[in-house]
Amino acid sequence: MRGFKLSSISDCSVHVIVSLTGREPLVYLPGPFANEPPNSKAHLKQCEQMTLTRRQKRLCRREPGLAETLRESVRLSLLECRYQFRNERWNCSMDGRGSLLKRGFKETAFLLAVSSAALSHALAKACSSGRMERCTCDDSPGLQHREAWQWGVCGDNLKYSTKFLKKFLGQKRVSKDLRAQIDAHNINVGIRAVKSGLKTTCKCHGVSGSCAVRTCWKQLSPFQDTGHLLKYRYDTAVRVHSVTNSATGETELASPRRHGNTGPRLRPTELVFLEESPSFCRPSRYSPGTAGRPCSKDTSCSSLCCGRGYNTALHLTTLSCHCQVRWCCHVECQTCLQEEEVYTCKKH
Repeated sequence: MRGFKLSSISDCSVHVIVSLTGREPLVYLPGPFANEPPNSKAHLKQCEQMTLTRRQKRLCRREPGLAETLRESVRLSLLECRYQFRNERWNCSMDGRGSLLKRGFKETAFLLAVSSAALSHALAKACSSGRMERCTCDDSPGLQHREAWQWGVCGDNLKYSTKFLKKFLGQKRVSKDLRAQIDAHNINVGIRAVKSGLKTTCKCHGVSGSCAVRTCWKQLSPFQDTGHLLKYRYDTAVRVHSVTNSATGETELASPRRHGNTGPRLRPTELVFLEESPSFCRPSRYSPGTAGRPCSKDTSCSSLCCGRGYNTALHLTTLSCHCQVRWCCHVECQTCLQEEEVYTCKKH
């Protein structure tokens, strides 16, 4: 199975970095084609500019909505990764990303999981919103597509999304290579995390809001809920090694607690890793370190600054104050200055 590398967008949203096979170098994909009129060939250009395998490009060209969906998954995965790790030593920085993805760290596991989760989420949403031509609403029993569109309650098609994602990534029988098995496992953890957030939502129809007729559909939770779950999986990730199944003779993943078949089996919802992570305190091939990072004096400076201490500076910020409501619908406020202490990690 080929690996799935985290797709990322730059801070200024001018370029998007996409690499979905795990074997190519990261490349730049131009930002949204705002000046190009919508036409049937626009998506072909976007597909060609992405770093995809030949088979993936073929799938991309066949589905006009796929290129834009890949963009959305890139945005989701990066923003959620940065949010979840905003107070950690490794903060999902782009610096050192290529080297990080070649290793078997916990951070690598999270990147694989959040990437597959974001793509699964984005594909399901694209189906329900009509951006994908080859899929439509979820096929929940008793909900006709035409009725769903009429009421505006088209369900998120996670079933199609999961099936397409596995086809897009080329997931086949897992190889005997330990790293390939770990990557495949963590990718599936991301997909399962999205699936766990699929809820049934209902809408009532009838006179004066009565529930004489009720339409129900499947709806995904906000992606931030998935991000929270995957961060928890990261915090409780399990280090694994390979063992040979005595019954089948095949190589399997196992954790220390399962050594000698004395412990519970590795759960399919657990993120797994192969080697301990570096401290991420100092600049290295994996991260720029934590020097200069803002921190909270009471909660994060001690850990984030790695014992080097922190600098304190006073910043002046403006805010609205002394606001009054004027008849009928107007609010007048004054502008006040406020001193704020800002803490940043020392370099030495």
